[in-house]
Amino acid sequence: AMTSVVRWAVSLARSLLLNPTHAIYTAGLLLLGECALNFFIVQRVPYTEIDWQAYMQEVEGVRNGTYDYPLLKGDTGPLVYPGGFVWFFLGLYELTNSGTNIRLAQYLFVFFYLVNLALVFAIYVRLKMPPYLLVFMSVVSYRVHSIFVLRLFNDPIAMIFLFCAVNLVLSRQWSWASIVFSLAVSVKMNIVLFGPALAVIFAVQLGLVRSFSNFLATVVIQLLVAAPFLQENAWGYLTRAFDLSRQFFFVWTVNWKVVPEHIFLDRRFHLLLLALHVFFLGLFLHLASRPEGGLPGVCKKLFSRTARFDISATRTVLLLFGSNFIGIMFARSLHYQFYVWYFHTLPFVVWQTRLPHVLRWAVLLGIEYAWNVFPATPISSATLHLCHVIILAGLLHALLQPALAGKEEKKDQ
Repeated sequence: AMTSVVRWAVSLARSLLLNPTHAIYTAGLLLLGECALNFFIVQRVPYTEIDWQAYMQEVEGVRNGTYDYPLLKGDTGPLVYPGGFVWFFLGLYELTNSGTNIRLAQYLFVFFYLVNLALVFAIYVRLKMPPYLLVFMSVVSYRVHSIFVLRLFNDPIAMIFLFCAVNLVLSRQWSWASIVFSLAVSVKMNIVLFGPALAVIFAVQLGLVRSFSNFLATVVIQLLVAAPFLQENAWGYLTRAFDLSRQFFFVWTVNWKVVPEHIFLDRRFHLLLLALHVFFLGLFLHLASRPEGGLPGVCKKLFSRTARFDISATRTVLLLFGSNFIGIMFARSLHYQFYVWYFHTLPFVVWQTRLPHVLRWAVLLGIEYAWNVFPATPISSATLHLCHVIILAGLLHALLQPALAGKEEKKDQ
């Protein structure tokens, strides 16, 4: 009898870890486990103040009637996020007794963590990804749990809206996807890294008129969340909320400890990174849209009167997650909280390569190592770049394979 029980348990475990059709059950069990784990973290691990009080000071200025963006600031400096951030964290300000009830704020972020994970799991289950990837995302990263429930950063909030938008894109809810994507951008500007891929998807599947109407929807959302700030000081809002020239501190960089500080601060270095970003992003989008004839074909689809739903779910997510990955790979600087910008997308991106499984796990664990070294060192930064290069090379190699995209389309549909 004991042998039978053991066999049943082993069979069940194998199914929950390996069978994509059972991934929804794996996701449910993991979410239950995460409830307990996050409760334990909040109760037992000390909270660390980094930006929460500054967030509260910034939104308190708005609550007190200040709408001139350059005048809004906290202990860490001026407010540098768009209007959506203000309204979301103003809500948290009211719920947490002017930001003083830290424990309640932590439990709210536990809820946000679970919502974010559920949205990510929904994408992976829909794409029939191996369930063990859900386990990896759930249990491996202490850093990600910390960013949510011990640090209370705004980056996770932007990603929640983003993953919601991705689910809406997969459900062909184009207008809602545009609105929610714009809300994500209104919380933090890094979400724009997904924009080029979303433009390609819209161009192919919607054509010019509907793509333009969805673009207008994103603009309207930005205008609505920024309305009182634009009315008070439009230029001040735009230059603060969308400051592309913002300089980062070398001491906090995770990815560029491999170069001296004077190079890190050099504008020529920034321009080189921008050029590499644009080149590899264009190459990736061109290769990923080969079924349409590459980027020239995408342009033809945009102006065609007959646009069809012919991008599979897998390729849709590959375009979005790949575009974001390349933007992060060539970022001028990455801070520790930025890990959530791509942590939950990495397993999917890596599994679209043809790298050996051992190497896939090695790069994921290498990236995890790099983000958990504090302060960052030349070795940890070099490890991060090496893993990024391996992933990008594997991704481009896979996309270059004959008829790969076509096979993926058929398998997905």
